[in-house]
Amino acid sequence: MPRTRLAPSPTGALHLGNARTFLVNWALARQQGWQIVLRIEDLDGPRVKAGAAAEAIDVLEWLGLDWDEGPHYQRGDLSSYRAALERLAAQRDIYPCRCTRRDIEAAALSAPHGDEHELRYPGTCRPREREPMSPKLLDDHGVAWRLRVSEGVTAFVDQFAGRHEHDLQATSGDFLVATKEGLPSYQLAVVVDDARQGIDRVVRGDDLLGSTHRQLLLQERLGLNPPPQYTHLPLVVGEDGRRLAKRHGDSRISRYRARGVSAERVVGLIAEWCGLGPRQERSAAAFLRDFELERMPRGPVVFTPAADDAWLVGGVG
Repeated sequence: MPRTRLAPSPTGALHLGNARTFLVNWALARQQGWQIVLRIEDLDGPRVKAGAAAEAIDVLEWLGLDWDEGPHYQRGDLSSYRAALERLAAQRDIYPCRCTRRDIEAAALSAPHGDEHELRYPGTCRPREREPMSPKLLDDHGVAWRLRVSEGVTAFVDQFAGRHEHDLQATSGDFLVATKEGLPSYQLAVVVDDARQGIDRVVRGDDLLGSTHRQLLLQERLGLNPPPQYTHLPLVVGEDGRRLAKRHGDSRISRYRARGVSAERVVGLIAEWCGLGPRQERSAAAFLRDFELERMPRGPVVFTPAADDAWLVGGVG
């Protein structure tokens, strides 16, 4: 049976954009008979907020979503990540890196590339030859580890976005697979977790289209083929066209709940954003019944604080 995952990160409160992606993922899974795994991606140590994981689970339940397995927490078992790193080291696919972010930023000033998630790594620490790496070197927490990336364009076909091409070496360069704190990077962790949890359907925002090429490369190096089937959805953005964030106003679900806004009102707004017609109060069950991926807007949806808040809070009382 196909399996997907809802994977909130407890680095902050879920907002309307997060809720839209999770609701669509859930609806697709329930319509098509996929199992749903709830995974808490809690490896980003410094940014993890106390209580955020429990709040995320509560919000998903409040919206009307359910799942078949979990929650699983990444920090609960690091052994699979270690095994993946040891394999990459044995294959001479990774190398240690002592560069700081400041070093990379300085290099980027003369050769600006990369994206909003990560600066392009200029290859400062990359050995000319593929050197054998002892697994013991992985215990040196003073260094990060990077995966060798070949030059050239890679491509895959997304279930919503269509064919997507990307040049990893030109945009990100050799990317991180383990941090100086000894933890796996997001890219490695998500690949390992999807494999060990049997995830073969991935639904998420299209800001991660570029990351998919990194993950496909890691899957290939780790012998984890076939890869999952990917569906990348357009984002909810602010009026400036940038991904929804605090700078666009307070769109946290917890804020609306605290003001007495109903889950049906939130789902109703999201339903309009998904092409289901004028906003009206809807339950998650009604969203599931009516949702069609083909009706999703092909471009980003704009959050307008005045109009959208008026709809949400206007129903209170």
